[in-house]
Amino acid sequence: MAKPQPLTDRRILKIAVPIVLANLTVPILGAVDTGVVGQMGAAAPIGAVGLGAIILASIYWIFGFLRMGTTGLVAQATGAGDLAESGAILTRGIMIGLAAGAVMVLGQVLITHAAFRIAPASAEVEGLARDYLRIRIWGAPATIALYAVNGWLIATERTRGVLVLQLWMNGLNIALDLWFVLGLGWGVQGVAVATLIAEVTGLALGLWLCRAAFSGAQWRDWPRVFDRVRLKRMWSVNSDIMLRTIALQGAMTGFLFTSAGFGDVELAANQILWQFLMLTAYALDGFAFAAEALVGQAVGARSVGLMRRASIRASIWAFGAAVVMALGFWGFGPWVIDLMATDTDVRAAARAYLPYVVVLSVVGLAAYMLDGIFIGATGTREMRNTVILAVAIYGLVIWLSVPIFGNHALWMALILLNVLRGVFLGALYPRLERRVEVQG
Repeated sequence: MAKPQPLTDRRILKIAVPIVLANLTVPILGAVDTGVVGQMGAAAPIGAVGLGAIILASIYWIFGFLRMGTTGLVAQATGAGDLAESGAILTRGIMIGLAAGAVMVLGQVLITHAAFRIAPASAEVEGLARDYLRIRIWGAPATIALYAVNGWLIATERTRGVLVLQLWMNGLNIALDLWFVLGLGWGVQGVAVATLIAEVTGLALGLWLCRAAFSGAQWRDWPRVFDRVRLKRMWSVNSDIMLRTIALQGAMTGFLFTSAGFGDVELAANQILWQFLMLTAYALDGFAFAAEALVGQAVGARSVGLMRRASIRASIWAFGAAVVMALGFWGFGPWVIDLMATDTDVRAAARAYLPYVVVLSVVGLAAYMLDGIFIGATGTREMRNTVILAVAIYGLVIWLSVPIFGNHALWMALILLNVLRGVFLGALYPRLERRVEVQG
């Protein structure tokens, strides 16, 4: 068993800061994708790229379990000094990602058919979006396999590698966007080809960044890779996280769909404020990922004390970030709203609901951090059960209160959802410590 490394603030920040910076590159790429097709002088290409990207992102988001499950399992193997298992877990994750992506490629006709049945568009937009999807779908194996690569990098505290990977993929994507669309005139297909190249080369770079896992023969120790007990544990962890992710996706989708029922003004206001929440998520992800890695390593080392210190110290830094974000939204939120919307009614509505975003930035902290802690400790069953219960209560509150109190009730329900997630997991945290004590 490996001797635990000293837990310092510097170590926490070394993990967290590159993740935050990597996350900030994501909206920049989206803006460039939209901007280059916007130069074509028509609305349909913009809608096609946006619709196609949303369809794929919705499917890929479900596979987030592969990133989280890999992080928790690899962190524990690292903490236990089991480098052979760390490499084997990465191999399993990459194989799952490649296989899932291959299934998407083979089932692309069904995927596109179902997507346009759920979200119908004009004939022109749908035609362009189908062209976009036909090209980008070939990147599915690389994109899903990259979840495992990122999980391994986070678990082993190589988050600078995650940043390098994002900078490479998004930077290359932007450069190729400009060349293919503005230079060669390839239009929507050019955006798709640029993204496909970025995804495939990103996987190649990611494998190189994980070269420590491939330095020995452990990654191709097939009896270990296909060991029944280890595969069963990996399946249990990943299936729990997948169900939890689907439940949360349903809650977030329900929020946006319910918003649409309030009319164009309040829908637009909610969409603007949703971007504020995404910024909070990007900031807090860094500290939640640090908790995943450090707690997982502590569990692998059978150290309850180290697990507790990692949980508390990472959460303190996250609390500081959440307070800064909340103050920023309170002070500069109205100005940002005015930049994002010119309609006076939308501006007024967004300002009216802005206090809910300020509150969510802080009260949602516990849910974010406890998710990271439970992922690191592979307490995925508890995560699954508490999220399903919280989402059920959230849905009931929306059903009962929104018809009476409208959009205010919707925002209060979202706050309740995040509070309940934190409360439920917080109540179960002692169970994680007892589990580690028993294992030790």
